[in-house]
Parts: sequence; C-alpha cells; structure tokens
Amino acid sequence: MEIVEKVAGGIEILAIKGEIDLHVSPELRAKLKAKAQAKTPRLLLDFAAVGYIDSSGLATLIEYFQSARAYQGKLALCSLAASVRSSFDLVRLTEVFAIYPDEAAALHALATP
Repeated sequence: MEIVEKVAGGIEILAIKGEIDLHVSPELRAKLKAKAQAKTPRLLLDFAAVGYIDSSGLATLIEYFQSARAYQGKLALCSLAASVRSSFDLVRLTEVFAIYPDEAAALHALATP
C-alpha cells in the first residue's frame, strides 16, 4: 500500500494505492491517527487505486471516523471500485460514511459548510 498526501482547496487528501488488509492496516491507522491528533478539519480518502479492503481496513476507517467526530471533523471517501464498495455495502458502512463517485464531488461536499 502507498499513501500520497495532497491538499486541494484547503482540504487534505490521502490517495491510497494498493490493497488495505491486515498487513498494511497499521500503516493506515498510524497515518489517520496523526490526522486525528492534528484535528484535521476535513479529510478525503481517495480510493481510486484501491482494489481490496478487508475488515481490519474497515475497522481502521471506523476508528478514525469516531476520532474525527469528537472534534467535528469531516471525512469523505471517493472513487470506490465496485469490489471495495461491496465491502462497505455488506456491513452497511455506506450509511455511516459519506461516499462520493469522484474526487470533485467529494471536494465540493467537504467545502460546503
């Protein structure tokens, strides 16, 4: 897994590449924990290059979501492949996370107060 950080319109973006599984979840968890400690107000996770996520990856995202809620931080996900989206659908996380079809839609939603 590779994580590329960038900023667009004042919104931090983590573009994730590769599979998110038990072996790499700790790396993602550490990156997200740092964002929570910095109280990142708006964070977008770009899943365009993610082909698989397992339960440990989903748990890592839930953990960050709960941390961000404590300081009113916003989180959005975008560009989920059908196979990744099905993992979110299966455990009904599509009802928890703000998921957008592409980066532009997610950035627009995060920029809106």
